[in-house]
Amino acid sequence: MGILLKDILAILPEGNEDVIRQTSIYIEGNRIVSVGREPEGFSADKVIDGKDRLAMPGLINCHTHSYMSFMRNVADDLSFMDWLFGTIDPIEQKMTDEDTYWGACLAIIEMMKSGTTCFNDMQMNIHQTTRAVKESGMRAVISRGLVGSGDDEGGQMRLRQAYEERDAARDCDRLTFMLGPHAPYTCDDAYMRIVSEEAKRNNMGIHVHLSESVSEIEQIKEKYGCSPIEMAEKNGLFDVPSIAAHCVQITESDMDILKRKNVSVVTNPASNMKLGNGFAPVPAMLEKGINVCLGTDGAASNNSLNMFHELNLLTLIHKGVNKTPQCVSAKEGFKIATINGARALGLEKETGTIEEGKKADIAILDLNNPSLMPTNNLIAGLSYSANGSEVDTVIIDGKITMENRKILTMDEKLVYQKVNEIINRLK
Repeated sequence: MGILLKDILAILPEGNEDVIRQTSIYIEGNRIVSVGREPEGFSADKVIDGKDRLAMPGLINCHTHSYMSFMRNVADDLSFMDWLFGTIDPIEQKMTDEDTYWGACLAIIEMMKSGTTCFNDMQMNIHQTTRAVKESGMRAVISRGLVGSGDDEGGQMRLRQAYEERDAARDCDRLTFMLGPHAPYTCDDAYMRIVSEEAKRNNMGIHVHLSESVSEIEQIKEKYGCSPIEMAEKNGLFDVPSIAAHCVQITESDMDILKRKNVSVVTNPASNMKLGNGFAPVPAMLEKGINVCLGTDGAASNNSLNMFHELNLLTLIHKGVNKTPQCVSAKEGFKIATINGARALGLEKETGTIEEGKKADIAILDLNNPSLMPTNNLIAGLSYSANGSEVDTVIIDGKITMENRKILTMDEKLVYQKVNEIINRLK
């Protein structure tokens, strides 16, 4: 199918900068075949008028738990460990596979409606999130959450499930997979070594929670005599491409390890604040050259999967904390939410920018919204005034998945009905 975005304002890469200019974008199949110049023989089955519209690369949510979306607003104003083990874990123990599927469907609808075209998920019921991704047209990187102690039966079973899910999804090139050792307080050092060796053997990356809370730091220091990041490095997790979620409570030496091992860090400002865990030192990490990307975490702790909300927090919090308005600029925030995320997921050659040859993963915003008027500096507007409701149309892998704010690939009303039934049963 050929799609033409005709005479549209677009955010385009130009050297190391992003610029906004009016152009036309030509999509054929699942790729952008040209920006600005009509390719020979191009035929448009669909023309989208770019008047009063802005095309931007879809946002990339680099850390979430999609199945948790039906847990929104059920575990609030709690300390981290009380939230996790006192409320969320007991709900998870009662979940069925179908619950995971409908939770993932709800998450995908929310993300798509706020301009996200790819997400990095850690989940626990195999095949269900991948099923939702396949049906919805979304792009995703999936990690089966791994918990274990040494070579215990449970840890080995979860590894087998991770491979089973990866192998069953080979027919969908919008899906890729990583291994997901949950955290240092749920994976001991022996199990971490097993997972890191499996990742190397299978050419897979690692997605892990690290240094999220003070209690985690204290627990790991007491048990292993080091920080969670030092523990992860000692046990080989950083010997493959790795994504470390949170990294709130970290030291200078921790940051040196992350930089040396080329670990990408996902900052999740709303979740980290809500659970009282603090702020990741994003400016210091950027100064060291660490690849920082952005995530929402799950709706059970955020309680939103809206990346515009996260982008707003990212570009405001650090200005206040560091008392400088130059801290994490709007331009930096935009890169963190797009191409930096693609780089973290190993997808930078496929998505993250609007360029010829890349996959057509594009969010189109309606500029006839008070939040974006007047159109003085639209990149600044994405960080400081947009809220996600401006997203009108979404294209993922060359397919229109939302148009005029209507999801075309999923039955929204049915999803809402199902998740309400689930939470009423589980509560």
